[in-house]
Amino acid sequence: MSSPDYSIKLTVDAVVFGYREGQLFLALINRKYEPFRGQWALPGGFVLPDEDLEGAVQRELREETGIQTRFLEQLYTFGAVERDPRQRIVSVAYMGLLRPSDFQIVASTDAQDVAWFRVDALPPLAFDHSEIIQMGLQRLRNKLTYEPIGLNLLDEKFPFSDLERLYATILNRAFDRRNFRKKFLGFGILTELPEKISPDKGRPASLYTFDRERYETMQKEGFLFDIR
Repeated sequence: MSSPDYSIKLTVDAVVFGYREGQLFLALINRKYEPFRGQWALPGGFVLPDEDLEGAVQRELREETGIQTRFLEQLYTFGAVERDPRQRIVSVAYMGLLRPSDFQIVASTDAQDVAWFRVDALPPLAFDHSEIIQMGLQRLRNKLTYEPIGLNLLDEKFPFSDLERLYATILNRAFDRRNFRKKFLGFGILTELPEKISPDKGRPASLYTFDRERYETMQKEGFLFDIR
């Protein structure tokens, strides 16, 4: 009589958000193999014996989608007993933020396709990935109000109206434009550039960039970011 298999496998999954044209998107792969062959899922896979968790998720993203993200943080560990039909598998999920225009996404390894989906129009998903995505979306919304992580979703140079639109889109609420502008610029973490853009309507608008170095210095000194 063989002994029962009590082994637990470890995987990583990546909830990678991108923002463009006033919409929040999510990167998904279409699975090449069972289980859930042909269904959409988060990029991810098994952790190799010689790599750490963040190295594993960056590798899976690179292999399955061609994406590399500078902003990546651990989200949550998902360990429901029957979350994977193959065996007992625990997954450590990560949240990433990037600009979709920075990458040409390409499916490879376990993925037969990769695409960006609007977060309000996602397809049916494999495993417990709907739950993972909802937790990632809630983390993004919460963190947006107390840390300027949303700037990872914008171009290096952007008009202030793009920043306001990003916040309104992700948090799903309108802001008083004058107060939002005054408060955000008051933090001193944006640099106004001499360049301007000319929109289809209205006056030319200044471009801004995020002074990441100044923000990190201020953060060490106890700076409080709050845009609620």
